Formats: sequence, C-alpha cells, structure tokens
Amino acid sequence: MAALHIATPLLRSTAFSRVLGREVWLKVEALQPSGSFKMRGVGHACAERARTGAARFASSSGGNAGLAVAHAGRLLGKPVRVVVPATTGERARALIAEQGARVIVRGASWAEADAFLRESLEPDEAYVHPFDDPLLWEGHASLVDEVVQAGLRPDALVCSVGGGGLMLGMLEGLRRNGLHDTALLAVETRGADSLAQALAADAPVTLPAITSIANSLGARRVAQAAFDAARAGPVRSVVVDDREAVEGCLALARELRLIVEPACGASLVPLLHDDAALGDARSVLVVVCRGVGTSYEQLLEWQRTL
Repeated sequence: MAALHIATPLLRSTAFSRVLGREVWLKVEALQPSGSFKMRGVGHACAERARTGAARFASSSGGNAGLAVAHAGRLLGKPVRVVVPATTGERARALIAEQGARVIVRGASWAEADAFLRESLEPDEAYVHPFDDPLLWEGHASLVDEVVQAGLRPDALVCSVGGGGLMLGMLEGLRRNGLHDTALLAVETRGADSLAQALAADAPVTLPAITSIANSLGARRVAQAAFDAARAGPVRSVVVDDREAVEGCLALARELRLIVEPACGASLVPLLHDDAALGDARSVLVVVCRGVGTSYEQLLEWQRTL
C-alpha cells in the first residue's frame, strides 16, 4: 500500500542562515495533506491497523492528530470518530468534519477528551493515539529518511514537543540513518512544558493545567518513552514563552509566506535568539510542523497583547 503522507520540501532558509551564520534547513511538513507532520505517523498507524482488520478508527485530539486520522480514514475508506476538547477551535473541528469524520466535543483538556473516548470505544473501532504509539514514531521517522536521501546530515535537529511523538520519531529516524552525533533540540512553550518539567524532576510529571496558547502542545504528561529517551540523550530541552513562539510564527510567515500555529513557531525561537542549545552545530534542520488552528489575524492579535 502506498504511503498516505507525501514527501515534503527541504528548503534552505536564506534569512535564518544569514542571521545565524549557520546553514539552516526547513523541512516543510505544513504541506502534508492534513496540514501537519501528524500525517506521517497517523497515516502509517491507520494503514497498519486497516491491514490487520480494523473496521473503523477512533482518536482523541486537540485538532491536528484528529485531522490526520480523518484524512487517513477517508483515504482508506474507513469511518472515523474524533473526540476533541472544548479548547479545540471551530476551524479545526470544521476541517475534521469536512473529511467525513464524526466530531464529538468532550472535556476541558485533551486528557479529558481521551478518557471519554477510551471509555466509549466500540469493539470494531481501532484506537489511534495522537502521540504515544511506536507505529506513529516509525511513520514520523520517514521525515529523517527523506532528509538524508536529499543529501543533508544535520548537526542539530529542532522540533516542537507536545506529548513527544514527533521527538521520538525524529530520534528513531536519526538512529536508523546513523546520525548518532546529531543533537535534538526539544522545544516547548512555558505552560505546556511537560517534558522540561519531567526532566527537572527526574520523573514524569502531570501538569495541573495547560496555560500556553500553544494548545497543540497541550499534553499535560509527556509519553514515558519520550521522557526516557530525553533523559538518555542526545536531547536538549528548550522552553520558550508564548510571545516568542508568536515571533517564530511571524518570522516564518515572512520567510515562507506560510502561517503556522504557535506550537510550530516555538521551534523557530532557538534560531531567532541563537540559543546556546545549538552548540557548535554548523547545519541545523528545523521541522516546520505547522498545524491548522491559527490565522494570520490571530497571530497579530497575540503579538499586540502578549
């Protein structure tokens, strides 16, 4: 079966490279059919579950994973049910529904939406976790495969972290391509920094609430595998504030004429400020993970008020 995701552009950023004095490359996952990197792992997981007999898919999501499941279900001819929390915007809900999925709103957070979904799973529904599933990580790792096939072997890779699925996929991709010396910068926003707080406590912690505007990073507890991998290295945790994440979004809009969520803009912040976590890396790869829940007008409003 053909992959449900597409190979995305790998672009050298003239502006960021000039400012940093390093080679900066952008992997533009914003162009995936569902609008984010989630299409890689979710598409892979759904295809595998369909191959082994799943009749329907069910997922809980803040928006982007649910949209990827809805896309995958449509392409595979399988009905989809997505449970989102009340914090998921109307635009994201509408986009999921446009793919033919049934959208249910439950709870004030992703964790509450997920709990409802698990309690209401039907026997013929295959549960698709938005970040904590080895099939997802395996699918996300294809991003690194494409980068290496294009001839780039970066010294550092920068990605945003919510529950940790993208990070785990990037680590798997680095390992299977022999990039053992490539540092991974795991970027979170303050108020959604479950990985950084877990590393500080030397044990997974559950945040009392998500207080960041980057609600796509809104996992109150990072996946155990992500914590274990980050503690083992070569992961460097970086925490930025919401205002900086919006700056990252606007910098990318100027560079690529592309609108992304603060959850994605956060990964540009280490480049804006030449973060010490970049070390002596001469070539830096940034995963432009995007997300579909933010408009340009909303970015400007946040820039004005934050």
